[in-house]
Amino acid sequence: MEDKLLTHPFDALYREDSRVLILGSFPSVVSRQQNFYYANATNRFWPVMEEVFEDSAEDRIAFCYRHHIALWDVINACTIHASSDASIANVRVNDIDALVKKTEVRAIFTTGRKASDLFEKYVKTDTRHIALPSTSAANARMKKTDLVVYYRMIRDYAEKD
Repeated sequence: MEDKLLTHPFDALYREDSRVLILGSFPSVVSRQQNFYYANATNRFWPVMEEVFEDSAEDRIAFCYRHHIALWDVINACTIHASSDASIANVRVNDIDALVKKTEVRAIFTTGRKASDLFEKYVKTDTRHIALPSTSAANARMKKTDLVVYYRMIRDYAEKD
């Protein structure tokens, strides 16, 4: 059975004062169902961000706004089987540079190899790109404490004036 083309189901989360943009590849099944980024309880994104910023992400939107974080995905539409990045095909990308120009974003972080590869292949921007390891449970070899070390860079860019 062929997978059908899916369009990203929710908007980018940002404000004009966003200083960092964090990009995944495409929302997981759970994120698509819950209509928000990194919604799967097994994904360590939010626990990692709480440690990095030493702050609660119980209200995830308020957390992002407090810390000048914008969230989006590289892909606007694609075919994908379940939540498998390896199955992604027929990619159409979001206009990342247009979003960056509406904000104060000074660094773009991609979460995982697929997001990073797609960003490098398709996105044209002068903004600095930093690839980070995936927080997905599928990246089991990476411990949460290791992820926190990598993700601390986000705080440096988000807080520096």
